[in-house]
Amino acid sequence: MKIIVGLTGASGSVYGYTLIRTLHQLGIDTYVIATDMGAKVLNYECGVTMDEIKSYATVFPNNDLFAAVASGSFKTDGMVIIPCSMNTLGAIANGVGDTLLNRSASVILKEKRRLVIVPRETPLHLIHLENMVRIARAGADIMPASPGFYNHPQEIWELVNFMTARVLDAFQIEHQLMKRWGEEQ
Repeated sequence: MKIIVGLTGASGSVYGYTLIRTLHQLGIDTYVIATDMGAKVLNYECGVTMDEIKSYATVFPNNDLFAAVASGSFKTDGMVIIPCSMNTLGAIANGVGDTLLNRSASVILKEKRRLVIVPRETPLHLIHLENMVRIARAGADIMPASPGFYNHPQEIWELVNFMTARVLDAFQIEHQLMKRWGEEQ
């Protein structure tokens, strides 16, 4: 299995970082693209650099439009943008492919592979919502960073794992990150 992970400048980079580490632990080939602000927010919020991410995944510069993931002939199982800024969401919704992250998302859509967008913004205005509808109509899954509380989380990592688990579920990747509803609590 091969998954592309996009990191943007929205707050919530712990979600992307946790997903990347989990995919690595599960033996999934992972390709990471970060926007400039995505790398900065990752470092600010998590104290993690893109050099550290290289120990978990193949990292491509966002300006490298010659990277393998820019082509539909490079087979992947899909892409997750986590967290996804409204800037990136808007670019993808409008077909702007001027960066590797945006181009890769466009390729995933045109190849009819799974694209999961994890927006982390509130409140949302009409343009945000219309862009989400546009991407959903093109075939993407919109999965807002809204963790559940039915597992009675006590620590922040439990909330992060909830969202990571939901993303893994979208790709039918087995994991043990959380108890499912109906399982013994």
